[in-house]
Amino acid sequence: MSRIAERFEQLKAEERKGFIAYVTAGLPDVAGTLQAVKVLETAGADIIEIGIPFSDPLADGPVIQKAAALAIQAGMTTPKVLELIRTIRQTSQIPLVVMTYINTILNVGVEKFVRSFADAGLDGIIVPDLPLEESELLSLFCQQAGIDLIQFVAPTTTKMRLIATCQKAQGFVYCISNTGVTGVREVDYSQIAAVMDDVRCATDVPLAIGFGIGSTQGAQQAAKHADAVIVGSAIMKRLMDEGIDSVRTFAKSIRSALDEGV
Repeated sequence: MSRIAERFEQLKAEERKGFIAYVTAGLPDVAGTLQAVKVLETAGADIIEIGIPFSDPLADGPVIQKAAALAIQAGMTTPKVLELIRTIRQTSQIPLVVMTYINTILNVGVEKFVRSFADAGLDGIIVPDLPLEESELLSLFCQQAGIDLIQFVAPTTTKMRLIATCQKAQGFVYCISNTGVTGVREVDYSQIAAVMDDVRCATDVPLAIGFGIGSTQGAQQAAKHADAVIVGSAIMKRLMDEGIDSVRTFAKSIRSALDEGV
């Protein structure tokens, strides 16, 4: 059983909701990213999603776009993200997933990328610009390496596509709360909630909801429909504008809100 599956089994047994925390690799620097991961884990995050900085992050809003640009300017590269994961694994067994774009993987080479990150201790890969129809490009290598290739559903996902997605689901299904890009906003969860009800009928893989969650109230509302919530832009904005202490306080508040809202 993978670390992701084990964590969700643990959460289910404890009747708790999962907290998936996103950080952009290399911001403000490697040491700062390592510190952020440690702080988030200590504050109650269940899974860490590490963004590999990319020059054209089409699924991301202005906060993570800025974070990616600053990380690239600071010299962060894919090989350095690999070393970052190796370093995290020396002291932590928290489930780790990377969020990247397909050009980054193709630039390294699909098999080399998957195998090297698996060897470093990665548990899952999120690729928002890889269509379901082309996921075989990665899925075979991921299966061989024991890495979960995370699939997406959105308010616009049709029933036919949903069924096909669920057949390939691993780790958790990333449920996009609304159309658009990442970033904190007011979200009406009714549309994605209906899709998620259909997903639950088609797979036992846990559901995690993301895009727009930036407050304790938002986390509680989203968690009513999912097994976990994904928080990214709100964390990165605090890290860039206020520093690590603000991230710690915010992450603790999300963890408390999720536990109180069950």
